[in-house]
Amino acid sequence: MSMRAKTFQAAVVSLAMLLPAGADAEGFDTEHIFGFMIGTDVGSVGEREFQTETTGRFGRSGGTYRALGQEFELEFVPVKNFRVEVGSTFASHLISGVPGLDDQRGLSWQGASVDFRYRFLDRETAPFGLTFATEMHAHRVDETTAEPVRSFGTEFRLAFDRELVPDRVIAAFNLFYEPEWTRVVGSSAIERDSTAGAALGVLAQVRPGFLLGGEARYLRKYEGIGLEELAGQALYVGPTAYFQLSKRSRLTASWSIQAWGRPAGSTASLDLVNFDRHQARLVFGVNF
Repeated sequence: MSMRAKTFQAAVVSLAMLLPAGADAEGFDTEHIFGFMIGTDVGSVGEREFQTETTGRFGRSGGTYRALGQEFELEFVPVKNFRVEVGSTFASHLISGVPGLDDQRGLSWQGASVDFRYRFLDRETAPFGLTFATEMHAHRVDETTAEPVRSFGTEFRLAFDRELVPDRVIAAFNLFYEPEWTRVVGSSAIERDSTAGAALGVLAQVRPGFLLGGEARYLRKYEGIGLEELAGQALYVGPTAYFQLSKRSRLTASWSIQAWGRPAGSTASLDLVNFDRHQARLVFGVNF
């Protein structure tokens, strides 16, 4: 086991020991229990939440690469089975000696986003849960290169989930497609690319208010928004933990490592040209 994995495991166990013994354990609410995935729950009518999502991405094909995104989000449920989320993101980059990327160091406001989710099937009354989500964002800083850009992207996602063991084990499956249009400031050329993939996650309730499991994601990067030319592919795997801190607050921690990957036209065992070596996410939320 790597040092990072041991550190993550120790932090999870330590935090779990601090959880209130009386945390609510009635069923699952899959809206926020996964790190890089989503569940099919969307919350109750009238529910409002504030959430912070910190995402770190580390390691490229050489040199030093560290990118940190900090998003602040407000979530509302105006009608049954429909959720709206608006967010604003700040980005920090440290890039030095990475082939194909200019050296960068700085912190800036990256952009804004809006997310809509609609639940078509409730797993309480159907064989499985089914939710469709679409997220749109506009960025002024490229999340990979840190260059000033004018970028617009969207994500379409289908989420499925089902309790494998009632009130004990939950599994989720996601399919997604993410087209993006980017123009570097000072240039008239518009770059088009897209990412498609699938993800599988399983979490088990270790004790009331504490879920532990893992996620696996398979990603394919394409040049063009129509999945025309494959640029590279990667498989990420890693642990995820969910903590119900109190009746109104929660915390999700997830870490993934690229276990396999390959740039197009290469025989390498990892794709560190189109994807990061490590990805981590910490999400804190509170109802109000």
